[in-house]
Formats: sequence, structure tokens, C-alpha cells
Amino acid sequence: QKFLCSNCHNILKKALQTLCGHRYCSACLTWIVRNNKNAICQKCKEEDPNTLGEESLLAEDRAFGDAAINKEISELRVRCVTPGCSWSGVMKDFEEHQSLCEYALIPCHTGCGHVVMRRKLADHLENGCVNNVTVCQQCHCSLASSECQSHSTSSASKDGCCFSEVGCAFRGSKEKIQEHEKSAVGAHMLLLLQHMRHLQGSLCPKGFSPRPELSLRSAGKSICELQMPAEPELDCFPASSVPGDESVLQQLMREKVISELENKLQVFENIVAVLNKEVESSHLEILAFRRQSELDQNIIRGLELKIAELHQCLMQKDAGLSSLHKSLLFSEQASYDGIFLWKITEVGRKLQDSVTGRTVSLYSPAFYTAKYGYKVCLRVYLNGDGTGKGTHMSLFFVVMKGDYDALLPWPFRHKVTFMLLDQNNREHIIDAFRPDLTSASFQRPVNEMNVASGCPLFLPLAKLQSPKHAYVREDTLFLKCIIETN
Repeated sequence: QKFLCSNCHNILKKALQTLCGHRYCSACLTWIVRNNKNAICQKCKEEDPNTLGEESLLAEDRAFGDAAINKEISELRVRCVTPGCSWSGVMKDFEEHQSLCEYALIPCHTGCGHVVMRRKLADHLENGCVNNVTVCQQCHCSLASSECQSHSTSSASKDGCCFSEVGCAFRGSKEKIQEHEKSAVGAHMLLLLQHMRHLQGSLCPKGFSPRPELSLRSAGKSICELQMPAEPELDCFPASSVPGDESVLQQLMREKVISELENKLQVFENIVAVLNKEVESSHLEILAFRRQSELDQNIIRGLELKIAELHQCLMQKDAGLSSLHKSLLFSEQASYDGIFLWKITEVGRKLQDSVTGRTVSLYSPAFYTAKYGYKVCLRVYLNGDGTGKGTHMSLFFVVMKGDYDALLPWPFRHKVTFMLLDQNNREHIIDAFRPDLTSASFQRPVNEMNVASGCPLFLPLAKLQSPKHAYVREDTLFLKCIIETN
């Protein structure tokens, strides 16, 4: 694929690489830029239309010659696909072979309209080309080259007309001469009169006037009235015919021009027929390509839909896995006896986030007072909340909506004890409270969780960070909650 042009899909010729990384033939890129304003790389459109950028704009000054790919292409092993030809070699020698391939079809250079193999061109010119003609020096007629020798031999054996001395150029067999002399009497008389006029001019002295009845014009008129064929023989009129015959000569010249034009018209009709066949063949190929392109587009659309379905399915599976992962973590951390130990790591970073307001508070995982008991959790403000903001760590108790709330007595009335454990086991921080039964914090939850309630002044921050105590060690602290269920 890297050797193919992004436009014509043939082997790259003088490859250019664009800013988007795709390759074009030099001629293809020039054609695209000249015929399309703000041309966009077609390959970029096909790959991902949503990521088109400025680098996808095509321009000749934004492309550079790809010498590496040109060198690779020049060394590719290729063979001639012309039927009958067995040549094979490398790509850089292929163009030279194309100009010499004996089996290649080429048009005849004479313009006759025929397309022949290069190896048979000489035979075509000698025997079949209507435009490869020569002119006989004796009779001035046009002949094919293969007919010249036989014509010259036959011309040499022909006799001339007996009026040749006065200008008749007709030649032929005895039978043809006899027929010619009978049909061309008028023409012969004109030639004789012309000859007589010439003799008269050279023999008669000045001032001598011949008899009127023998004047050239009257004699010519009387002879023409005597016998003049409808279409006089062309070979009886040399270039110096009398003025009265100019119209006949003009008619003959017009007929000759018309004949030559008809021959040329036939040649052009042959050429047009060949071009029509090529156009028809190209049209069929284009239709085939379009049908194949439509099939490919349908396949691509089907694959895109399938990919979208698989992507959606994958997202659903990821969501399911995430839910299962959360459930697993909850199962691992959940407590069902009213005693919960909360391990908080990265205390320094989380305290700083609380100071800056990035993360004001942290919620613990949920735990239960019994297997089918109340669902609760802890909420801690490392930088304090309310009256303890900025000076104390605040710790609160939260009643959450549980699966068995309908079977439990309300309001929540169990004693709650908080502990911050000294990791040296010397001086734990302990605080406890009994629920205010009138507070909304301990009624049956309507939302996911009630308003938190507890100790806003649970521990001074100075004491939390004091080196005399081990409340925070290795950037970790432990909070414990005990709910009396008896």
C-alpha cells in the first residue's frame, strides 16, 4: 500500500509526501490543486473525518519529494503484462522497455486510424496502410507502396495516344487507346487548334491576318459543337489548356480536393471509433469501480456499526466491572457489628486539599450496626468545619438510607463513640455523644443520607501534628467508631 498513490491508486510516479504523511504522484497532486480550491487530502477524510486539520490541506509548496520511496519503487521487480511479451526487470528500466516492446499496440504514424503491434508496423505500412502512398512519375497517379513495382512494369508496357505530340498524355493498351481515340475526339481537336495557334504565331509575318472563317475561336466553337463529351478525359488536358476549359479544370480540382477530404474524414472516423471504444471501456471500468466502492462503503458502514455495538457493550461491561469492584471493596471493608476502623492514607496531601478547599471533607465506607441494622458512615473535615474550621479536625456521624429501614425503630438512639488512635498505644483521643432524638440527623432517611452530626472540635490541629504523639505515622491515621447496640 505504501507504493500506491492516494489519488489514482496506481504505483507512485515522482512521489510527493504531504504534511499529513500521505503520498501522491507529482502529476496527481498538481491536478488536484489546480482543479480544487482548498483541496483536502482524501486519505485523511477516509481515515477519520473528525480529525481533519491544517496539515490535511493540499498544496504543491506544502509537499516534498519522497526520495526514499522513489528509490524503493525504482528497485521493484516488475514484468510486462502485454500479451506475448516475456520481459521482466526492475521498475527503473520499465519505461525504456515500454518504448521498445515489440508486442505493444501503437497507432500508425501515417494517421490511417489503425492500431497495430510495434513488430507488425512495417508489414502494415507496406501492405495495409491506406495513407502510405507514392506518386507514379509516369502517370502521376497515387499508389500504395506494394503496388509501385507492378504498376511501373505495367506502365512501361503501355502505348501512348497518337495525339501525344500535340499534348495528350493518355497511355494504355491498344484496346484502351482505340476506345480513348473514339471518345476524346473533341479534346484532341482542341489540342490540335492550340498547336495550330502556336504554329501560326511562329510562322505568319506581322500584319498577316488569316481568314475569319479559320480563326481559332470559330474553329474551336465549331469543333466543340461537333463533338464534346460530357466529362472530358482528364489526362488530355495539360496545364496550358485554352481559357475556355478553366471551369472544367476547376471542377476537376474541386473533385480531387473533395476526394482527399473524404479520405481524411475516413481516417478521423477510424480514430474516433477507436477513442469511443476506449471511452466505453473506461466508462465500464468506472462503473465497476463505483459498484465496488459502494460495496466497500456498505461493508465499512457495517463494520463501523459493529464496532459501535462492541464499544457500547464494552462500556457496559466496564461499568459492570466497576460496580462489581465497588461491591467487592465494600464487602471487604463492611462491618456488621457496630464497630468500624477507618484507615486514612496520604494525610498530608488530603489536609492541604482541605485547606485550599479542593476537597473539603472525606466520607468513610458505609458500615452497619448489625447484619440487618442501621447503615451509617463517618465524615471527617481534616481542616475543621463550623466552629472548628482552621483550628480543629472535625468528625461527624452520618445515618444513611439502608435496605432494612422499614423494620428498624426510629429515631436512631444508640450511643456513638469516636476514637483517634495513637499508634504508640499511649493516649487515644476519645469523644462520645448520644443522639438528639428531635434532630433530623437521626430520623429515618428520606434521601441517601441525613445531615451529619458529631464533634466539630474533635481534635486541635496542633495536637494532630505534634511529634509528641503518633496520631499520624507514615502519613496515615486511624479513626474508630463504636456504636453501642445493647
